Amino acid sequence: MDRRKEGRLTLELPVRIWGVDRMARPFAEMVRVRNVSNHGAVLIGMRAKVQTGEVLDVQHDAARAQFRIVWMSLSGEAGIQALAMEPPVFSMSTGIGFPRVFEMVGTG
Repeated sequence: MDRRKEGRLTLELPVRIWGVDRMARPFAEMVRVRNVSNHGAVLIGMRAKVQTGEVLDVQHDAARAQFRIVWMSLSGEAGIQALAMEPPVFSMSTGIGFPRVFEMVGTG
């Protein structure tokens, strides 16, 4: 049984991220996210060396918000969670950020 607080979609979307790496150098990258929810996702393909607890800016299309890195894997994946009071970048309820076909999931 899944103990997560909110539903997730297993799709991949391109996003732009930027922040400061663990050597205090600014970086910006295009990566992908998967396993998306209203308040979090998994980053894939991140090259910057960052650590848990760091804050990143994440942008998908025109939507942008700040996220905290909550876990990192050795393969370069990172779990991110939106900071409190940040607008949803990947809104599952309104379909913002998702292709139109995903708006219909679970409505019938």
